[in-house]
Amino acid sequence: MSLVEIQRRIQNACGKSGRNESEVHLLAVSKLQSEEKIRRLASEGHRDFGENYVQELGGKIEHLKDLNLRWHLIGHLQRNKVKFITGQCHLIHSVDSLSLAQEIHKKALEKNVIENILLQVNLGGEDSKDGFSESELAGSLPEIAALSQLRIHGLMTMPPLQNEPEQNRMFFARLRALRDQWRSQVDVQRHAFSELSMGTSHDFEIAIEEGATWIRIGTLAFGERPTKG
Repeated sequence: MSLVEIQRRIQNACGKSGRNESEVHLLAVSKLQSEEKIRRLASEGHRDFGENYVQELGGKIEHLKDLNLRWHLIGHLQRNKVKFITGQCHLIHSVDSLSLAQEIHKKALEKNVIENILLQVNLGGEDSKDGFSESELAGSLPEIAALSQLRIHGLMTMPPLQNEPEQNRMFFARLRALRDQWRSQVDVQRHAFSELSMGTSHDFEIAIEEGATWIRIGTLAFGERPTKG
């Protein structure tokens, strides 16, 4: 599907929910996709690309640096790999523990950079998914917000993949409610706490209706993802 067609669907979802389409950002999920495909989307004016794996992200940043893209990490980040991406990402969507936030802060302090992050919440309670439970994040938020090198821009979630799109509405609505609830607990001069990263090719229109500001689109933007070798 072309970017124009995806943007038209974004427009329609925004219109249905009374939102301004400028509030919704398309993140092209380029995990395992070729650099040639990324260059094609970039030639159409797209700048934001999301990767799951630190090593793959690093390679693409290096090989595509002439394009002036904005890179996002959306996959699980191990603490021992934080050093490889410090200062490299426009936004880290997948901060899923207090210890990871502390490690990102530590490495950012060493390099004297600010890291923009989202906090991942596991609303489905799935063992296969990373992320804070609601109670864990409520308890950890003050400590994370106090870390000088971090800027918390909002929350991220990944609902159960097997659900029909409409079944995920409750997860998206819940994430929005948590953002609104917890925003009052942070210094909004430092932490915007306004973003919601939620929705994929499968259910992004529902996510937009419930307040998504970043939608993570892979298959619709690139076609089927190659199998990891």
